[in-house]
Amino acid sequence: MTSDPTARGQGDGEAPERIAVAELVGVLRPALAEVVDRLKAVAAVVYLVNEDRSELWAAMIGGGLPSVYTLPGRMALDSPHASAQALASGEVRVQADPGMRSESGSHIIPYPYAIASAPLLATHHRFGALTVLRLETEGGYDEADGVQLEEAGAELAAALVALAERGTAIVPGHMPVVVPMFRSAPVAGASAAPGWGAPGVPGSAALSFMYPLRRLADLLNQATTMEHVVAAARFCIMEPFQARALALASVGEGRLWVLGHSGDSSRIVQYLHGSSVHARTPAAEAVLGSPLCMYSDPGAADPDRPDDVPNATVYLPLTSGRHLFDPPVTGGRHIVGVCSLSFTGARSFPPDVRAVLTMMAGLLGSAVERVELSAKRHALAESVQKWLLPHMLPELPQLTTTARYWPATATAEVGGDWYDVIELPGDRVVLAVGDVEGHAIESAALMGQLRSAVVAYATEGHRPAAIIDRTAALLAHLGTDLLATCCVVLMDAADGVVEVALAGHPEPLVQRPDGSVGALDAPVNVPLGVAAPTPYRAREHTVEPGSVLMLYTDGLTDWRAPDPAAGARALLEAGSREAASNLENLADHLVAEVPGPQQRRDDAVLLLARYEGARGEGAPRTGRLHIQRHDLHGVKKARSFVADLLDCWGLATMSDDLQLVTSEVVTNALVHAGSDVDVRLRAFTDYVRLDVRDSDSNPPVPSSFSLSEEGSSQAEHGRGLFLVEALARAWNTSPNGRGKTVWLELAVPGA
Repeated sequence: MTSDPTARGQGDGEAPERIAVAELVGVLRPALAEVVDRLKAVAAVVYLVNEDRSELWAAMIGGGLPSVYTLPGRMALDSPHASAQALASGEVRVQADPGMRSESGSHIIPYPYAIASAPLLATHHRFGALTVLRLETEGGYDEADGVQLEEAGAELAAALVALAERGTAIVPGHMPVVVPMFRSAPVAGASAAPGWGAPGVPGSAALSFMYPLRRLADLLNQATTMEHVVAAARFCIMEPFQARALALASVGEGRLWVLGHSGDSSRIVQYLHGSSVHARTPAAEAVLGSPLCMYSDPGAADPDRPDDVPNATVYLPLTSGRHLFDPPVTGGRHIVGVCSLSFTGARSFPPDVRAVLTMMAGLLGSAVERVELSAKRHALAESVQKWLLPHMLPELPQLTTTARYWPATATAEVGGDWYDVIELPGDRVVLAVGDVEGHAIESAALMGQLRSAVVAYATEGHRPAAIIDRTAALLAHLGTDLLATCCVVLMDAADGVVEVALAGHPEPLVQRPDGSVGALDAPVNVPLGVAAPTPYRAREHTVEPGSVLMLYTDGLTDWRAPDPAAGARALLEAGSREAASNLENLADHLVAEVPGPQQRRDDAVLLLARYEGARGEGAPRTGRLHIQRHDLHGVKKARSFVADLLDCWGLATMSDDLQLVTSEVVTNALVHAGSDVDVRLRAFTDYVRLDVRDSDSNPPVPSSFSLSEEGSSQAEHGRGLFLVEALARAWNTSPNGRGKTVWLELAVPGA
């Protein structure tokens, strides 16, 4: 079996290699069929020493489904498998206890069969081993069984010697030949669960089992989220086996944590979530590698189990890493969690059902590990990117700003888009956006370096062209192959003069007070990372008070137009003058045009700035407060901050209402975001605006009042927002890549 059995013949006859394969198959097949029948086995396998004499490889496997798939294809000569031990000792070896453990405590045989193996030995020949699997319902192997297996091994070894003497190489192929074999008489207790297969047709039930197993493998290969994994388990395991509920839990820090569940699973989830893996429970036994832990009578296996957990519950170890049946002493299986299936009423699990469930658990384990690893990697990259974006935008009284950031959710990767607003002395401010190519953590890391460089050079007082020129030099020094684009705008709020410099980036747009939209054009220059033939150049413009500047990255519009600039102009033109008068409303209007999370293949940034004009009577008055996380006096400080500013501004009549809503919003941020909180208060001619910034991207949601235990937490989370809705003339929440800002406006009485 050293070459492809389908090799073409040469001349008028068959190729010698093909003849040799046929002869070896002709010897192995009847030997396996006889031993399956004589020893009441469900499967048998011939292992042969491979060509370099380093391992045992399965040459032929015979039997019924799913048993033929539970056998390891290869093993080391010194492994603890019965086959390797039989060849090493020259005697029959039996592993008859499916619960047998290694010295490390893990299970050696994670499938419900008893195994016996005889060596294939002859004078001057060590061929391998003949191994049979028997259902546990048939009992262990007695002395007579051992004699029969030894005789069968000796007969097969003699036949192999005869082949070898004729010049046939007795070596296995790269993959075993699998031959279906069914016993001449049915085995008592070996039938599958009712409803599987066609009654009276040998192998039909077992073959039917393989359909959900195959479908599970297909669905898990496509799974990218834990919701996908749970849905696949529900369709291929829970429903076919008529389970009442299903729960998947992972192992972490010595405890089980539920990842997902389906069906009537509330009590199972409560029982599993946070339970110790060191307790004497069926779930903990599964973590140790027990192939199938189950109990049917209340309290019989676990005195701490809730009484109303369904009558039959099964716990399967979710395994991953090496081959499902490689023993721990040779590297072994890695158990990542537990799959729990609960049933109504008592249930029995014949060995063929248990074998399929065990194989399904192996598939689930690999999928769970892969999805969790992907989620952790994505969360790490998102965290890096999140903390590299600005925490809160600085503002001058003459310039109002807001920003939005969308991750590239469809690709489950992060990008290198960024933005910043840098306040400078002399009523000047720098607006910047950039885009590093790629969607990986390297892009996010490089983005942080470029943003830091822009901030540093801007703070030193360099003009926009010099900022980009120096940043390009830094990028070249870093030695990266990634390219980046950038747009830097310097605004002098005293006279409305803006200076624009680009590095291969779309030019910023301006919406004028009359509603018309134009571009702040400038030399495009080359992207950062490309050797510039000439120094970077900039261009000056003058904008009127009331103008809105729009800086963005191409992810904002490349989904809707081949030309990002044309798409951005169309978006801004669609914004009404009423929206432009409120920068947050305008940003929300533009956000509504961006594709949903499932369609975004690129991250995107939007930075808006409205020029209010030079300092004057109508300029807004501003104040800021920073509250550290877990500050027990943070809400009190926020109320005092609001009261003092309003009193100073002559707006004390608004103090009670604004203190009340400030208290609610700040409390919500401190309790649910668990981060530092920034509070900003601004007073305009006819309204006062409050901004509360935290690091939680999840928006607050108003909740109905609830007295139930289940709803009380969520109701407490959103109850204060009803007060906000009642007192504020407008409010909303604005995500910006590093959390969110909850903003609200209260009208100035009599204005």
